[in-house]
Amino acid sequence: MATETHAVTEAAGHAAASGGLPQFDFQWWPGQIAWVLLVFVVLFFYMRLFAVPKLGGAIEARDAKIEGDLADARKLKAEADATAEAAAAERAAARASAQKLANDARAAARAEVDKALAAEEARLAEAAAKADAGINAARDKAMTNVATIAQDTAAAIVAKLTGKAATASELTAARARG
Repeated sequence: MATETHAVTEAAGHAAASGGLPQFDFQWWPGQIAWVLLVFVVLFFYMRLFAVPKLGGAIEARDAKIEGDLADARKLKAEADATAEAAAAERAAARASAQKLANDARAAARAEVDKALAAEEARLAEAAAKADAGINAARDKAMTNVATIAQDTAAAIVAKLTGKAATASELTAARARG
């Protein structure tokens, strides 16, 4: 045991005496290379058997989720487009219906106004005919009175100018000339 301890202390003293890092000492390289290869192989198989499949599965799951979300988005967009088209068609039908209703109401109002206007025109025409008849009757009556007044006025003028009264036959003859 003393010899082993002496060899270990001598090796440590030798490394310390070389003054360099033990990793760069060529006597240690075969062991270091063996450990590096062993760690590399263990990490390689661990990555190959466990880590990479898990990562691949996660990537595939993420890609599948993205594709599913895109498919859902396309489906929702198609439904929204169909709903928008249906709403536009419904809006156009409602606009056409409202326009037809407005035109019908306008036509009904116009017909009612025309009917009321025709009735008012008939009433006014009847009132005008009555007024014309009244005016004609008043004119005829006035003309009758005018003839009498003219005859009386002519008799008064003749009496004033000549001093003698005109006879009825003279006044009738003057009215027939005039």
